[in-house]
Amino acid sequence: MWRRSTRPSDASMGVGMASDTISQYVLKVHSRCDLACDHCYVYENVDQSWRQRPHVMSDDTVRAAAARIAQHAAAHGVGAVRVVLHGGEPLLVGRGRLRSMLETLRATIAPVTGLSLRMQSNGVLLTEPMCELLAEFGVRVGISLDGDRAANDRHRRYANGASSHRAVLRALELLRTPAFRAAYAGILCTVDVRNDPDVVYEALRDQQPPRLDLLLPHATWDDPPLRPEGAPAPYAQWLGRVFERWLADGQRIDIRLFESLISTRAGGPSATESVGLDPADLLVVETDGAWEQADSLKAAFDGAPATGLNVFDHAVDEVVLHPGIADRQRGMEGLCATCRSCPVVRQCGGGLYAHRYRTGTGFDNPSAYCADLKEFIEHMNARLSTQDDARPAPLPEGVLDEISAGYGDEEAIRHLVAAELMFTKSLFPRVYENARRAGVDTSEAWDLLNDVADRDPAAFRAVLAHPYVRAWAAEHVADDASPGGSSYGYLRAIAAAAAIRAGYAATVAVPAWDGRVYLPTLGTLAVSRAAGMVKMSIAEKGFVAYADGGVSAVPAFDTTVPGWRPTRRVETAGLSIVIEDADPYRKHKWPLEPPLDDQTGEAWRDAIIGAWDCIQREAPAYVPGLRLGLRAVVPLRADPAGKLQSSTALHAFGSIAATLAQPRALAVMMVHEFQHNKLNALLDWYRLVDNRYVEPIKVAWRDDPRPVLGVLHGVYAHLAVADVWRLRARRGGPDQAEAHAQFEKYLQDTRVASEKLAASGALTSAGAAVLAQIVKTLDHWRD
Repeated sequence: MWRRSTRPSDASMGVGMASDTISQYVLKVHSRCDLACDHCYVYENVDQSWRQRPHVMSDDTVRAAAARIAQHAAAHGVGAVRVVLHGGEPLLVGRGRLRSMLETLRATIAPVTGLSLRMQSNGVLLTEPMCELLAEFGVRVGISLDGDRAANDRHRRYANGASSHRAVLRALELLRTPAFRAAYAGILCTVDVRNDPDVVYEALRDQQPPRLDLLLPHATWDDPPLRPEGAPAPYAQWLGRVFERWLADGQRIDIRLFESLISTRAGGPSATESVGLDPADLLVVETDGAWEQADSLKAAFDGAPATGLNVFDHAVDEVVLHPGIADRQRGMEGLCATCRSCPVVRQCGGGLYAHRYRTGTGFDNPSAYCADLKEFIEHMNARLSTQDDARPAPLPEGVLDEISAGYGDEEAIRHLVAAELMFTKSLFPRVYENARRAGVDTSEAWDLLNDVADRDPAAFRAVLAHPYVRAWAAEHVADDASPGGSSYGYLRAIAAAAAIRAGYAATVAVPAWDGRVYLPTLGTLAVSRAAGMVKMSIAEKGFVAYADGGVSAVPAFDTTVPGWRPTRRVETAGLSIVIEDADPYRKHKWPLEPPLDDQTGEAWRDAIIGAWDCIQREAPAYVPGLRLGLRAVVPLRADPAGKLQSSTALHAFGSIAATLAQPRALAVMMVHEFQHNKLNALLDWYRLVDNRYVEPIKVAWRDDPRPVLGVLHGVYAHLAVADVWRLRARRGGPDQAEAHAQFEKYLQDTRVASEKLAASGALTSAGAAVLAQIVKTLDHWRD
């Protein structure tokens, strides 16, 4: 998802500094390929050093490379390393030889540091026995595919011209099976602007990749990229079209380039060397044991990636001192003057280093894709803009109007939910940077969370979508926030919960709050109140916690384990939510209930099921929104005066809080508070109120005048309450008269407040558009 930045603390000011650690290694285990792709940078570019190298990496070379990696990790305390088996085509080494290589790597590196194994393959030799081997060693494989058959066959063919497309689809079908899904890392697609971007996107999306890499074809100023006549920035237009489809699709797959540009836009790190200012953190080992820089440099000139060093005679510490490596560690300082003065430089980062090359000036140039990168980033930023009249990226045309009019249909809510997850993910790089600036080391949790995101995106998303994970992240990026160092420990709990959900083997220390270890979405484990950090060892089917001098094993979340209390879930008729009574960041204005006992928990469960039944019968139009968007109900303490209380936390999208009530009353509170959820979500992407307007407005439902945004919130929430009473009145029954009276009251109060809002002049044009849809609905009811 995101990768840990190695930038120094002054990186935000554009000052670069060489990093003395390496955590990513590419092993070229085979230097030949069974395809003859005409856009391949290894065989088709100016560097032809592959011709003089052995076909296969020897056992001695694998052992030496593994020893160097382990030596460097141990010397520098590197928490985890990633080793990518590459080529040529790595599967050409054969199953037996591949097993030997994997055994050597795991036996040498794993005892010293965390080891993540990857492979990049064209997929044509991927068989079920090969998948079994990859699964056995935890290797995750990325497959190269350029789109549908026409797009793929433009370049990726056998030497005799035959298509490789069907063989690649067979490989991807294998990786999508439950037995091998964990080995599926994603798809790598090289962009060709002659291919239809919509067709390419749909073909790749249909393969359900956990992640998609879109790569610009390697080019330099000496060998510029293909540009159809009359198209000054065709790659910007191509990427822009895919970006629009991705947004309209609800970001169903992770696209690394887009996620990285969104992260760097927010000041976070990049997950790819193609963009951003993060220092290079990668070395290549060729089949003969030569240490090389990133192999993309083969596109620049013959010998460009060479260092003159090898794994037999030179340690990693010596390689990082090579001038070529050091030059790629300097961040902003290493860019040319044109790049340093560019407004999008912190996102673009000058583009891929290899693409800057020009004879005579070397790499001291903008990217050969400079015009494309700038145009695309500016387009993306405009779509992500929160300016008044800008359409926010995740919400296609019409969604704002649909949600503003009342409940919002299923498609609109699905887009809103996807947008909120996207917003939450964008906060985490900033949280990491703030922790680093505060002197808090969160690297262990950060790296674990990234590994889980790679291995099991569904588990990662399930935890990040928890409302109070978002609330915690928002608190730690707020401009006026000053959280203590200990509060960053919640990131450890988030990472542990994601790893447990994914069955990802890891060890992590997690903080305890008031005698409980809390794991978002999963549950709590009781420890002593004196416990600070609790060591957790996570395995495929549960976890073991070491605290208080003892051991608590929780296999497969066994509810009978002493001290373990799983999060209460309510599963009924399409609704799946948790009763959240333990999260330390569930902060609401009204006092919270403490963790519920079994009897009270059952009472809450029965009330929610009853309320949901009421909503389905009496207000079915609100069912899609609540079913898709509601994730948690937080119990509030009963009001001593007997008044029902409910609330919504600003940044806890998907959660409502309420006091225990009869089902019909709770149903109204659920509908009412989820309206506030939806409007808060819209505020993440639209500026609805002119903050210069400070005159409060008197409304019928409060004794004190309310700020403009509060009135807008009240109008939108009361719109739904009026609707519920309207629908109840239409159903008839003994309480029809009361329902009709309540409808008339809420309709009138909402209409008057809407008129005051419209007359205030305090709404932006986007805010006025929201209010116009509300008024349209009110007029429809009155008519």
